[in-house]
Amino acid sequence: MKPHTSARTKLPAAIWVLGFVSLLMDISSEMIHSLLPLFMVGTLGASALVVGLVEGLAEATALVVKVFSGVLSDWWGRRKGLAVAGYALGALSKPLFALAPGMGLVLTARLLDRVGKGVRGAPRDALVADIAPPDMRGAAFGLRQSLDTVGAFLGPLLAVGLMLLWANDFRAVFWVAVVPGLLAVALLVTGVREPDRPAGQRRDNPIRRENLRRLGGGYWWVVGVGAVFTLARFSEAFLVLRAEQSGVPLALVPLVMVAMNGVYAASAYPFGRLADRMDHRTLLALGLVVLIAADLVLASGTHWWTLLAGVALWGVHMGMTQGLLATMVADTAPADLRGTAFGFFNLVSGGALLLASVVAGVLWDRLGASFTFHAGAVFSALALGGLLLQRCASPGPASRIS
Repeated sequence: MKPHTSARTKLPAAIWVLGFVSLLMDISSEMIHSLLPLFMVGTLGASALVVGLVEGLAEATALVVKVFSGVLSDWWGRRKGLAVAGYALGALSKPLFALAPGMGLVLTARLLDRVGKGVRGAPRDALVADIAPPDMRGAAFGLRQSLDTVGAFLGPLLAVGLMLLWANDFRAVFWVAVVPGLLAVALLVTGVREPDRPAGQRRDNPIRRENLRRLGGGYWWVVGVGAVFTLARFSEAFLVLRAEQSGVPLALVPLVMVAMNGVYAASAYPFGRLADRMDHRTLLALGLVVLIAADLVLASGTHWWTLLAGVALWGVHMGMTQGLLATMVADTAPADLRGTAFGFFNLVSGGALLLASVVAGVLWDRLGASFTFHAGAVFSALALGGLLLQRCASPGPASRIS
């Protein structure tokens, strides 16, 4: 082995710190989100359609806000300040869930929480791309996503334990969720140093026409693919509602998110490393195959082991595709437009997520849970067919899209 090889295989420490910041914030968020559908339906009397609207509006808000924060981070030439502001807003929104007497404050809290996610999302992803060596971006995004998802695994697990300990006291669990959110902010402030701006680089409006032209066809292809994947995958709140139909005690329902996020966390980094060596479109197509299998299993019944198998497949799909799509955005965007590129990518995905979640809520209320998951499988199959046709028509540009 050459002397420099081991150094090149080590990701920068800041990538690990950003991963642990995500881990802490996801513990905070998922302690609430794994219980929130049950809280909305059981305690506040909301319908599945209202759950879909709240989730869709919240996630779409986060993804739309990413456009503005991404553009601002490119113009400003700094990423960390916006990331800190976004994480702080997310942490400070958590007490509102515990105080909510009805759906109005729940929606407000959910929107504020997701605005915080939107403010931090594109600058943080651009910061990962700025810090990571170009030939290790897949591994860097996979590691951050994996640690993020460890938090999404631990959050519901803590929620289950506290619900059992405190006799299904939703509001007490929501108060505890404030603590890891504040720790995430503190770690980001103290643990990450942003790379210096290149000498002589002038500030310019990232959304000027001539700058947007620099986001070429490869980038916009990735944007389209991201939207298709989002349409094929509705909010994970419906996984929680499906688990409730299994008849297990209410306090154990969040275990469905523990299972999904455990698989997601375990698979994101290995698939991220694989993305550094493998044809990207092949990996995307395989991810859709796994999502189809997940939908079909979840549609087949409510036995607890069937649900666990379905959500495990869902987690594998997430691990295969989410870090990969972020890597593809970073690979296809100019370095000085990465924040803007992530912002527009998430804007389009946000609209798709809102549509997917609302449609899922309507189908759930009118035709039932099984029909909702069967519809997801059909749309995923259509998306897979489109991806394979596009690959046959133009075999070159997306294999490594760089």
